[in-house]
Amino acid sequence: MEFFRKTNIDFMSKWRIAFIFSGLLILASIGLLIVKGLNWSIDFTGGTLVEVRYSGPAELEKVRADLAIAGFGDAIVQNYGTIRDALIRVPPRADATSAEISDRVLAALPGAEKRRGEYVGPQVGEELKELGGLAMLFAMIGILIYVTIRFERRFALGSVAALAHDVIVTVGVVSLLGMNFDLQVLAALMAVIGYSLNDTIVVYDRIRENFRKVRHSTPENTMNIAINETLSRTIMTGVTTLLVLVALFVLGGESLQPFAATLIIGILFGTYSSVYVASAITLVLGVSRQDLLPVQKEGV
Repeated sequence: MEFFRKTNIDFMSKWRIAFIFSGLLILASIGLLIVKGLNWSIDFTGGTLVEVRYSGPAELEKVRADLAIAGFGDAIVQNYGTIRDALIRVPPRADATSAEISDRVLAALPGAEKRRGEYVGPQVGEELKELGGLAMLFAMIGILIYVTIRFERRFALGSVAALAHDVIVTVGVVSLLGMNFDLQVLAALMAVIGYSLNDTIVVYDRIRENFRKVRHSTPENTMNIAINETLSRTIMTGVTTLLVLVALFVLGGESLQPFAATLIIGILFGTYSSVYVASAITLVLGVSRQDLLPVQKEGV
């Protein structure tokens, strides 16, 4: 901790390099989304849901292996309710109806008792895509309004740009890795927005405080001081969060891996963007000490 108190890293002098790097990341992510797209899960594409129960604990790895042998290697399997229950999601197939898929799944699982089977239509998935996109859009608008009121419009633009950067790049990495994009990944993206915003607000608070406290200093130097002062908090928060997520990724099972992986990616880029996107954009937009001084009331 003593090391972090003494750091004097010139972060803001590298903002041009950071902008080029971030621009390339965003372009690459958008290119991946156009060329490769996302591996939409059954939550968005529709398909067949089959819930089964075993007399003992459902061994998910064995269930997946049995389904793969029967030709359902793309099925998603997870515990549902109790440890004896398993929920199986099979993407739609042109060569079989939902009832036939349900029967074949049950036949592939010795000792399993069918609890329910249902078909999820693709129109439900389209609605989820639309609602998920709207949720992120409204979150961005709300954040823009909040940061404008709490800080200043240039800070608001910087924070929203950083959040958009984090979401686009994280989704690009998800596309690159071919991960299933399901409701868990969508929830992870919303969590990334919250984490990145919290990190940015901490840095912004210290920047505003230093602008008001330090009288004879350039905006670039004032921001460097603030970032260095919050560096220990940023690193410790990021490291402890990543430790939990890595444990969740390794020990949480296959069904939780996309959620944990998305958060790991988002937190890494969110920590970077708090400095090199949010703060740098605010600096480039020309924020100064006068912009952050309390408004003097007339007659006081």
